[in-house]
Amino acid sequence: MRLKKLLLAAAWACAGAATAAPMGFKDSTMAMGDYGPNWQEAWVNHALTARDAIGVGGLFMRSDDETQTRTLAELNYTRLVKRWNLSDAQANVWFFAGVGAIRGNDFSGSKLAWAPGVQVDYETTRVYLAATGRLYRADALNHDFASVRAGFSFYEVDYDEIQPWLVLEARRMRGLSDQTELTPMLRLIHKRYFVELGVNNSKQARASFMYIF
Repeated sequence: MRLKKLLLAAAWACAGAATAAPMGFKDSTMAMGDYGPNWQEAWVNHALTARDAIGVGGLFMRSDDETQTRTLAELNYTRLVKRWNLSDAQANVWFFAGVGAIRGNDFSGSKLAWAPGVQVDYETTRVYLAATGRLYRADALNHDFASVRAGFSFYEVDYDEIQPWLVLEARRMRGLSDQTELTPMLRLIHKRYFVELGVNNSKQARASFMYIF
């Protein structure tokens, strides 16, 4: 049992991003994507230290009625503000800072946009909780984003095995949507990657992935 706990601690320290973290271990590179009809996001970052990463990303947002669209290209910075390593769990506070150019189909040219945010998460080998908020702001634009996630694994596995999870996410975006999107997802997680597949409450398919190089 002691050996198993040590292996789990190593997994959290070296590859905890597979469950909750928005960056990997020092000197690693992380790629992530999230794809659905109204929200498509992809980015890559590089961990300069165990707590700091820089990267680039792209985001596509569309209104529920499909009449308005936004595209954002940004440079971003991620910081691990605080981590608590518990005997059988880990908790984290993350800070994001992004800046870039946003375009829309209802205005000409591009606008300078900024996108700070915070994520708080808690995880064990069987339970996962997270809350995220980001401000997507530009001149006369406000598309703030918030999400909460809760999930559980079906059973424990060894460090090198794939583990299935069921995750439920609720998220909302200001300005383009008046609805709260609810998505149950099946997540398959390994020490360096995860994939998620689900269908939201509007019967739209959604897929996401993460991989650490």
